[in-house]
Amino acid sequence: MEKKELEFIGKFDEHTPFQVLKVSVPEELKILRTKSEDLNLSDELVLKHFINRLKVTLIEEQGVGIAAPQVGINRNLFLFVRIDKEGEPVEVAINPRIVNHPKETICFEGDGCLSIPGVSGNSIRYPWIDVEYTNEQGVRIKERLEGYSRQDNFVGVIFQHEFDHLQGVLFTDKLCPEDPVSLAD
Repeated sequence: MEKKELEFIGKFDEHTPFQVLKVSVPEELKILRTKSEDLNLSDELVLKHFINRLKVTLIEEQGVGIAAPQVGINRNLFLFVRIDKEGEPVEVAINPRIVNHPKETICFEGDGCLSIPGVSGNSIRYPWIDVEYTNEQGVRIKERLEGYSRQDNFVGVIFQHEFDHLQGVLFTDKLCPEDPVSLAD
C-alpha cells in the first residue's frame, strides 16, 4: 500500500468505523468508479487493522458486504456476510477472482448499496459463481457460491456485488432492463 493509504487506515483505532463514500459526492464517486489494485499481503498488521475497521463499519451500516473502495481505498479487498453458513459469519476476500459462471443470468430483486442510500433495484446476476480469494488467515479459498433469492440464500449475489465494486462498477450499472431503480421506503 502507498504511504497515504497507510496513514488513512491508521488515522483512527481499529474500533472506529470508516465513513462510507457516497455516489452523490463527485470526489467520492470518482473513487468508487476507479478499478482497484491487488493487495500485497506482506504488511499483516496494517491489513488486520484495515479489516477490523471495515468490520466495524459493516456492522454500523448494517450491510451484508463492504468493499475497500467504499471507504476510499482502491484495493482488492471486501467483506461479505456468509448467509449460507450457520451464524452468518463475516468473511474477508483478499484479491478475489470470479473464475467461472454460467451463461444464464437471473434478475436479483432488491439490490442495494451502502454508497447509494435509499435506492434499490433489480440487478442482473449469475445464479452461481466459482471464486478464488485469500481469506484473512492467508489461506487461499476456492469454492462455488450459489444463491440468488432473498427468501433463501443470496451469498453468490453478495460476492458479485462486492466484486463489482473492485472493478468500479455499481449495481445501478447492472439493472434488469424491465426494472427501474426505485427509492426505498
